Amino acid sequence: MSALVRTEKLSLAFGGVVAADAIDFELQAGERLAVIGANGAGKTTFINIVTGFLKPTSGRIFIDGKDVTALDPRRIVRLGVGRSFQLPQLFLEHTVRQCLELAIVGKAGRLGFFRSLSAQADQKEIDHTMELVGLRERADDLASSLPEGQRKLLDVAMALTLRPKLLIMDEPTSGVASEDKHDLMAAVMRALSEREVTSWFVEHDVDIVTQYATRVAAWISGKIAADGPPDQVLADPTVKREVLGVA
Repeated sequence: MSALVRTEKLSLAFGGVVAADAIDFELQAGERLAVIGANGAGKTTFINIVTGFLKPTSGRIFIDGKDVTALDPRRIVRLGVGRSFQLPQLFLEHTVRQCLELAIVGKAGRLGFFRSLSAQADQKEIDHTMELVGLRERADDLASSLPEGQRKLLDVAMALTLRPKLLIMDEPTSGVASEDKHDLMAAVMRALSEREVTSWFVEHDVDIVTQYATRVAAWISGKIAADGPPDQVLADPTVKREVLGVA
């Protein structure tokens, strides 16, 4: 069985800066991968390459065995790769429900001018997705009125309406109050488990990594410095020194 995501010798350089250095990587269906690393280590750059936002200098990318190296982000989404961003990509002047409607209709490429938006989207799907992430009671509230944690949940919900095989999340708990981080991740992971969606998330909070990841990959200077079970990677001396900042 082929990996859900695989890269071969994936490299990217900006001038004299090597952002990805011949990375060989595999992600299997069902994994919960946490990616850790200092700012500038190449974590988000690697995500941007895999999802088509950046083109590699060399190397190849495969999704479910299909070579997607030359594909644009929209075509990669259609292969089942969803993404949520560090800064949620929302339609702030629309309601929670309308944001989900726009996500569904936008993916299908069938936005029509002679039918209402609500008539073009699957309302049962939207209701179920809002229920999954705990936003049902805020369906008619503007996205701009949501606190940061709920904005993150809405961003995830919009990705889930596209029925992805994989959801990539860039710092899902950043900007969220410390006391709310675990509730946020618990809601996200419940939703992903119900939908049987593989997850890959960038995270700086070690407690979140320890509790919600089944595997951790540590990035240092454009390379994967350690990769394996959370307790093993977090105990690695190089990771402790270079990523976690402890002796």
